Amino acid sequence: MSSLVNATLGAIFWVLATRWYDDEVVGLSYSALSVATLLASIGQLNLNEFLVRFVPSAGRHTRRLVLTCYLASVVCSVLVALGFLLLVPRISPGLDFLLSPTTAICFVAATAGYALFVLQDGALTGVSRPGWLVAENMMFALVKITLLVVGAALTLFTGILLSWAGALAIAVIVTNFFLLRRVVPHHERAAAEAVRPPRLVGYAAADYVGSLLRMAAYTFVPLMVLNSLGAEQSAYFSLAWIVGYMLYLVATNLGSSLIVEAARRPGQLAGHTFRMLRHSALLMTLGVVATIALAPQLLSLFGPEYAERGTTLLRLVALSALPNLLVSLAVDVARARRRMRAVVGLQLALCVLVLGLSGALLPVMGLTGPGVAWLVAQCLLALYLLVRRSHWLNSEVVAS
Repeated sequence: MSSLVNATLGAIFWVLATRWYDDEVVGLSYSALSVATLLASIGQLNLNEFLVRFVPSAGRHTRRLVLTCYLASVVCSVLVALGFLLLVPRISPGLDFLLSPTTAICFVAATAGYALFVLQDGALTGVSRPGWLVAENMMFALVKITLLVVGAALTLFTGILLSWAGALAIAVIVTNFFLLRRVVPHHERAAAEAVRPPRLVGYAAADYVGSLLRMAAYTFVPLMVLNSLGAEQSAYFSLAWIVGYMLYLVATNLGSSLIVEAARRPGQLAGHTFRMLRHSALLMTLGVVATIALAPQLLSLFGPEYAERGTTLLRLVALSALPNLLVSLAVDVARARRRMRAVVGLQLALCVLVLGLSGALLPVMGLTGPGVAWLVAQCLLALYLLVRRSHWLNSEVVAS
């Protein structure tokens, strides 16, 4: 439900953005937001997954665990955002509009804010409060749309970025007031005292490396399109990717639920895994078929040129979500069992395949190239996992 709310209202946000801003501004803004999410992923050290994995068994250490992760994330996110701004003239000249003082401050704040936004999702999942995930995403989306209206009325070039940053600030403040004042104290009182798991630093470091590789695959491709094909083509790519990525969120959120249940009841991981695969495969198949059939109509909401340029790309990305279900599940099972070599290895393979194939196919196939790259990469990894399913599905669970 959280993914559906986020995706639906997020799509409305971009529909309005394409109505009120020209294609070049949309393309530049989406590329800037892609960079912000990548930098936030670097800066938050993948501690959201760490919180999902260890908050359920943290007991009276929960508040300290959450606040320590918050502090580390904010400091690192600010540093990497400032470092990126210093390198903009060399690595991405098309984003030089970020270097004006006001926009630069907004960009750094948005990067740190998004890191906290992701971490609070992990904390809410870990304390089993999924209802607040829905409320949080709805709040973020509605405020973002409201601020977009204001930015358009004031004809701000950076209106898309400012609306995103302002909505983040409100969502983070309101959600954490609820989380830290009410939910965490209740979780600490209700949970039995937990034995602190060994090698937490090693787990966090390995999971962080894997998350960087995954996010590089997600966020470098829009920059590759921007640098190779220009801002207008980047806009067509970005909107098709946003719609297709909704299907990826199904696997991501179900995986987080799987990890929480495994932390609470390790002996039931195998049963939960097969149940999740059965239910999500049916749901995903229906979603993929609907997206492929309705791709032109979905993209036409952003304008006829988006449907004309992005329909094939959207269909390829949607189709790639089916093998991604198995890949994502394998990563989450490895996290639950603390098999971090598998976590890093799978995401390294995905990153290398996606970026390598996209770089090779972009000059030849244009916007269709990254879609083919995603589909081929996911299919190759899913085939490998099917062949070796006994090695990752049926082994013993490591207790939390």
